[in-house]
Amino acid sequence: MSKPELEVVRHSASHVMAEAVLKLFPEAKLGIGPAIDTGFYYDFDLPRPLTPEDLAKITELMKASIKANTSFERQEVSREEARQLFQDQPYKLELIEEMPAGEVISIYRHGSFMDLCRGPHLERTGQINQQAVALLNTAAAYWRGDEKRPMLQRIYGTVWHSKEELQAYLDRLAEIERRDHRRLGRELDLFSLHEEAGAGLVYWHPKG
Repeated sequence: MSKPELEVVRHSASHVMAEAVLKLFPEAKLGIGPAIDTGFYYDFDLPRPLTPEDLAKITELMKASIKANTSFERQEVSREEARQLFQDQPYKLELIEEMPAGEVISIYRHGSFMDLCRGPHLERTGQINQQAVALLNTAAAYWRGDEKRPMLQRIYGTVWHSKEELQAYLDRLAEIERRDHRRLGRELDLFSLHEEAGAGLVYWHPKG
């Protein structure tokens, strides 16, 4: 049997992550959650900043959802039905209102989670290898990249077909971090950066 496309796996994993976040923060407001070249992310409006402990809990909830092997189900809905389904999700409502007249509006469900989404997705959550999933970090992100809009919390994750592929990717990230010239420069006492003196201004030390 051929493996599903990584993009589909990653998009499906973003939904599983959003499901986990809603279980941890039922009042969370959902932004968007696409697949990207090296994994996936999802943006959330949350009642407080996320912690490393939160990411660990979200990971465990994701693994439970994967183990449950629930099916991804697609459903086409009318614009009014979509408004009703997402009446408590302002960011989704904004996206619904901007959809052109006549455009097919679809949602995907798995378990208790539902999202506004074109797809495609896997058939079941169990097709995600739980040993090949990792949540990487969080970042601040303005809604739709607009600094005048609300600041959301973005969770970045990655998923691969195998545990070995995941580890190889994590090793590459670690190597990039080790070679970061800013960190090396400080550790080797070559230079230092002082933001209060000017953003990006480098102070060279005698060794540099």
